[in-house]
Amino acid sequence: MPVGIDDISFYTANFSLDLQELAANNGSDAAKYTVGIGQERMSVPGADEDVVTMAANACVPLLEGMAKRGEDPSAISTILFATETGIDQSKAAGVYLHSLLKLSPRCRVVELKQACYSATAALQLATAWVARKPKEKVLVIASDIARYDRQTPGEATQGCGAVAMIVSANPRIIALDPETGIHTEDVMDFWRPNYRSTALVDGKYSTKVYLRCVRSAWQDFQQQSDLEFADFDYFCYHLPFSRMAQKAHNHLANGNAHELSAQTLEKQISSSLIYNRITGNSYTAAMYIGLISLLDNSAENLAGKRIGFFSYGSGSVGEFFTGTLVEGYQDMLHGQAHQHMLESRLPLSYADYQKMYAFEVPTDGGDHEFEEQTNGQFRLAGISQHKRLYQVR
Repeated sequence: MPVGIDDISFYTANFSLDLQELAANNGSDAAKYTVGIGQERMSVPGADEDVVTMAANACVPLLEGMAKRGEDPSAISTILFATETGIDQSKAAGVYLHSLLKLSPRCRVVELKQACYSATAALQLATAWVARKPKEKVLVIASDIARYDRQTPGEATQGCGAVAMIVSANPRIIALDPETGIHTEDVMDFWRPNYRSTALVDGKYSTKVYLRCVRSAWQDFQQQSDLEFADFDYFCYHLPFSRMAQKAHNHLANGNAHELSAQTLEKQISSSLIYNRITGNSYTAAMYIGLISLLDNSAENLAGKRIGFFSYGSGSVGEFFTGTLVEGYQDMLHGQAHQHMLESRLPLSYADYQKMYAFEVPTDGGDHEFEEQTNGQFRLAGISQHKRLYQVR
């Protein structure tokens, strides 16, 4: 019985900053961003957006699709919410999401964290649960806001986004294979202590660790599977920035003595980079937005094509796994809605970006209403006595 992703959608904030604008105001050469890291724009969240509202907005197409097909949403028995932008040290963000979506109370909810990797842990847990109880579905969420200190190399790699996936038996998009390759190593390439609102990162070291991890995870995968590099049609990598995927893919290909042309290697990943270039880093959601980008933008019918995935989370954990697109997967895509969302974003001036960056959720325990900035169906309306107040529009 195949198990995998039955439906998938993503959401990003409706504001964006062109990196040409950032470069013009911070003294950088724009080519450092557009060529050096391969990025064009980054999404910027409004004051009334957080990982919960982004996740809820990402879920809307999935639940609407279930309703149109006459499927019972009570089949969703579990929510696995992956994030490294947690809003509470005790209460899972997924509990707020469960309430906003009005799902059945017969539903377990848990939050997972391991840098950018944890959504893959959630996906693997979901497939295992569905294999055990095939009539049930699991809602997997990856939702994050990438935030770095101003005037640092990481500033241009900020971004935000959320991915929602329904994992089921007999999936209509991609069937996942059980064999995976895993590598865990204790390193300090990227971290964010509880007392900081921005991450700390050693960029050059993190790149080295990423490449070391992809090689080790691949080697472990080869011990678990008979598949070779040449058996894969496309690849999706974790995307802190699009150039990282190109480095990783060349690194993996060269380590396998491939005989593919440079054009073929580029084709294997190019469609997966389109959305990342204009949304920026979204941590746990980044690789899965890459998958959506591949599905939405590929001119080829991908049914029967095998995809290799490499998920990475600093600190560090990496996993290589695989899946095959099923016949008719196109009927489940939300490409037009994704394109409309991206094209409808409002461009920010550098001054407006500075103001939005400076906003922080008040911590004084008072009553605060937040300006309406997002155009999403769900928003963070305010905070009162340290309690987040959400609004459905």
